[in-house]
Amino acid sequence: MIRIFAPILLAWAAALPLHAADRTPQVHLAGDSTMANYPAENPLRGWGMALGRHFVDPAMVHNDAISGRSTKSFIERGDWGKLLAALQPGDFVIIQFGHNDEKVDKPMTGTDVATVFPDNLRRMVRDVRSKQAVPLLATPVARRKFDRDGKLVPTHGAYPDASRAVAGELDVPLLDLERATSAWLQREGVEASQQYFAGFTSVGQPPVSPSAPDNTHFIDLGAQRVAELAVMEIRALKLPLVRWLK
Repeated sequence: MIRIFAPILLAWAAALPLHAADRTPQVHLAGDSTMANYPAENPLRGWGMALGRHFVDPAMVHNDAISGRSTKSFIERGDWGKLLAALQPGDFVIIQFGHNDEKVDKPMTGTDVATVFPDNLRRMVRDVRSKQAVPLLATPVARRKFDRDGKLVPTHGAYPDASRAVAGELDVPLLDLERATSAWLQREGVEASQQYFAGFTSVGQPPVSPSAPDNTHFIDLGAQRVAELAVMEIRALKLPLVRWLK
């Protein structure tokens, strides 16, 4: 069930400094490669690159997501500190991690889903709120993985549920992108879903090579669709941010 946060966030807005109420809020993105920016020559596109198209001023969106990052490495390598330094009262921060936190075999990246991962999310929420800004948690986007019967297979283990639990515990708006993107990919099906991901030549055709299919990262069409789903989540929650959507 989608929870509506308008009363809570309207009360928050009323408590902002007067100058903050007059400025256009900025939307900062913290996440991994599925959200990150890529250079023009790279066919990959993170959904954060497409999000600005949905706002009255695309420059409102600041994509601070970085490929390969987990909650642990995003904090420890200083990326989180840089994002916090740029925050002003009234800004929003969308936090989406899980893809790399899952890599528990890599101690510099992976996090325990029962302890470190939720603790890092709690820290991020507290840090954003300390800046009089609004944190939004997002579950990780689904991978394109189907079983023999054409049913999408979840690949993120308990990490989406950990994000949901922290959102409920701390009363944080949740963009449930894992559920939204899973439903979308299931509707598209095994073949049609290829058109949104890297490494496929055309729908229904074999990939360029056995190692070429990339069922995690999007091309522009996929990034656009995920950004649309994120905006649908924002609208459904009736967040104050809706005011700046097209």
